[in-house]
Amino acid sequence: MNLAVLAVILVIYVAIISYLTYLGSRQTRSAEDYTVAGRQMSGWIMALSYASTFISTSAIVGFGGAAGMFGFTLLWLSFFNIFLGIFVAFIFLGEPIRRMTKNLGATTLATMLGERYQSKFITWFIGLMIFLLMPPYTGVVLIGGARFIEESLHISFQVALVVLAVIIALYVGWGGLKGVMYADAFMCGMMLLGMVILLFKTYAVVGGVVAGHQALTNMASLVPEALKKGGDLGWTAMPQWGSPIWWTVISTIVMGVGIGVLAQPQLILRFLTVPTKQALNRAVLTGGICIFFFTGTAFMVGPLTNVYFHDTVGKIAIAAAKGNVDLIIPSYINAVMPPAYIYLFMVTLLSACITTVNGLIHVQSVAFSRDLLATWNIKANPLTLSRIGVLVGAVAAVVMAFILPVSIIARATAFWFGICAAGILPALLGAIFWRRVTKAAAVWSVALGYGVSIFGFVFLHASEAVPFGICKAIFGRPTLLPDPWTFVDPLFYSIVISAAALIFITLFTKPLPREHVNRCFAGLGKTQEVTPEKVVA
Repeated sequence: MNLAVLAVILVIYVAIISYLTYLGSRQTRSAEDYTVAGRQMSGWIMALSYASTFISTSAIVGFGGAAGMFGFTLLWLSFFNIFLGIFVAFIFLGEPIRRMTKNLGATTLATMLGERYQSKFITWFIGLMIFLLMPPYTGVVLIGGARFIEESLHISFQVALVVLAVIIALYVGWGGLKGVMYADAFMCGMMLLGMVILLFKTYAVVGGVVAGHQALTNMASLVPEALKKGGDLGWTAMPQWGSPIWWTVISTIVMGVGIGVLAQPQLILRFLTVPTKQALNRAVLTGGICIFFFTGTAFMVGPLTNVYFHDTVGKIAIAAAKGNVDLIIPSYINAVMPPAYIYLFMVTLLSACITTVNGLIHVQSVAFSRDLLATWNIKANPLTLSRIGVLVGAVAAVVMAFILPVSIIARATAFWFGICAAGILPALLGAIFWRRVTKAAAVWSVALGYGVSIFGFVFLHASEAVPFGICKAIFGRPTLLPDPWTFVDPLFYSIVISAAALIFITLFTKPLPREHVNRCFAGLGKTQEVTPEKVVA
């Protein structure tokens, strides 16, 4: 690799995103500018920012590597990302969330839910969960970017990690959400170019679509014995129904992330930045195309790396990557692509890493300043508190990136998405679609969603319970229940419990004041009034 050429490319790249961040900083004069970009962002910039924040190095490196191990089954996640994460989110959720936050004067998801249900507990509890539990996800996104830099430049993983974190913290603290979104839009274009080239190059390397897929099908006998015993039937076949691999791929990776995307605070925040419903509708096509090429490429290239490595070094992908799933995609890129593309893909992965971590650390900073400290009546300049939150969030993410084990990117991402879905999604849907839902029901729904989900990860789901070791220390056994509970993602039962609590407690508790509910729903559909309903028992 020509370091002089790479240095020039990186200088130009950094100069462009620095200028875009500077533009955002010039327009950031208030707390609302910092948190929701003044609510005047155009639809296409919002869509590009949403897509680039949504798809990180965890999707390209982590989930691409997971696809290299589990096969084309992960394309179901791409379908959910587009259908739920773009179409349903933009068309059905975006406008109610945007309108309700404006009606309530809220600038964060936690604040909106707290104001909607007249509950300070919901605001600070969700803010606390974001601030405490988001750093591991932020950490794995940093790991993905740092791993590629490590492989490409042959420098220390630790050095790459720290440099990335410092750059990101400076951009978020300086430009606010406006600066983040301007830079996101540019970096999304770089990601799209890089992924399109990667997709076409990969099919060229393996002999075309038909030949490549047939070669992968013929390699089914090479699936590692441990995966075969777990129900893996090959890279082009679905896992055996109900097997441990089926539960891992479908319940944790596909459903956990596919459903969890609807409750991601850093993505929902983008809905608050546009001025009209029409801007959201116009963003659907842009967002859908980006997500197709981002996730679709990663989940198609991942399995096909097995064909390439088998033909060139006589090994399947996971063996060529020395057992580290997170190194499958970086190893493949460095092996198959010319230096010119490696430069481009480095910029692609840097963009994926920076855009997502920008969004995550921005949300953590806002959770710190608005959802926690403001709710607890701590008086200070909101922008100063937000920038302190940026520093704390960046340090926490780096610490987590140092201590998390290898092959963790996909699992940690599914962990965060699943917890958000269980803790936030039922209360969010109730807030924007059900006028009758009550404060007590929402409080119990949020608390049970987070509580049951965390309990499941600590005491039932083997992938997390065994490394945590808490269950072993307390009860003398790695998990409390036997198979299949050790493989069933906690999202499956925690979101059911959370939704059930929301519905049944609502039926037995007093509704919120009519005037408040009408204020929340002003401008949303028919302006019918909410009348007091008979309280049962």
